[in-house]
Amino acid sequence: MSYNLKMLSGGIAISLAALGGISSPAMAQETWTMTSTWPDNISLVEIDRRWAETVNKLTKDELQINFRAGGTLMPSTEVFDAIETGGIEAAGDSPVYWAGNSSAFSLLGTTLSLFTAVDYLNWIQERGGFELYQEVYGRFGMVYLPHGVVNNEAGFMGRTEIKSLTDLDGKRLRISGRDQGRVLEQLGGSQVTLAGGEVYQAIERGVVDAAEFSTPGVNYSAGFDEVVEHWTVPGWHQSASVVGVMINKDAWDALSEETQEKLKIAAEANLAWSLSRSEMESTEATAKFIESGVVINRYSDEDLENIQKVANEVFLRGACEDPTYAKVIHSMIAYVEEYAVWRDVSVPYNMSRVTDDLPSLEEIEACL
Repeated sequence: MSYNLKMLSGGIAISLAALGGISSPAMAQETWTMTSTWPDNISLVEIDRRWAETVNKLTKDELQINFRAGGTLMPSTEVFDAIETGGIEAAGDSPVYWAGNSSAFSLLGTTLSLFTAVDYLNWIQERGGFELYQEVYGRFGMVYLPHGVVNNEAGFMGRTEIKSLTDLDGKRLRISGRDQGRVLEQLGGSQVTLAGGEVYQAIERGVVDAAEFSTPGVNYSAGFDEVVEHWTVPGWHQSASVVGVMINKDAWDALSEETQEKLKIAAEANLAWSLSRSEMESTEATAKFIESGVVINRYSDEDLENIQKVANEVFLRGACEDPTYAKVIHSMIAYVEEYAVWRDVSVPYNMSRVTDDLPSLEEIEACL
């Protein structure tokens, strides 16, 4: 009797194990829909697409992401709400687009005359930046993985020649970002807000005197060489930029810790790849812009010093308006001050923005 019961219980155990082996992978696999703020004709979409493809390779039966380029599921302006409400699970973005929800998003997406791309990498991975992304996006029910970083943007391009700051006076200029607009206003220019897909036509039709959009590589891929005659460098408005993926918190929590870690690993790998890819594209595109006859002008050192002074005023203004903004800019400047010890010793082979002309931590703390 005991022998038969043992055989029966063993058989049941084997059968349950077999059923579990059949059903577990299907039950465990998650399927996500992911979109982007970037349409297919803007090369930045490749950063989002590559991250999704890398995740699919790493997670296999655990998670599969169906990626759709920006504009194919919904207007780019609606993706933030779609992630917050759980309409879809994930979307690539630029944090600057959501500055209306919190001014801290502006700093998480780009810095005005402050960070280089390597500074962003250092700050995100080793100086508390990653945690600040979670804090800010977390207020809207999201997890955020920075997965792309590009260095200095191109600067103003257009049909109107700009040689110095005085040439900005009275000009209509497409520029994104609240802080960037505030600086431009003090320099005498007028900020025009346009979606990325509208910039080409705005330059072509003379709606704006000049426009900034992205890196030389991205601008060239968008066809700017066809309508641009003049280009002013450097792009002080965005000394470096970060993009990433917004993930609905409930969708994230439904994943195992192991799968979550794989998504983070994919994002870290994408950060390094995106920088090298962007720099190569910008190198090639700059040569092509020159070949097409675009004239490049550079701001004087005096002009750049004046821009930094105005930028510092804008940083302090933002800090005193919003404690979250103050917390982020404080963290960024603290990183610059700490890194300066090694940065200055290693010149000329250093990998950071070299400047001592920034607001002091005490000035920012006075706003908190």
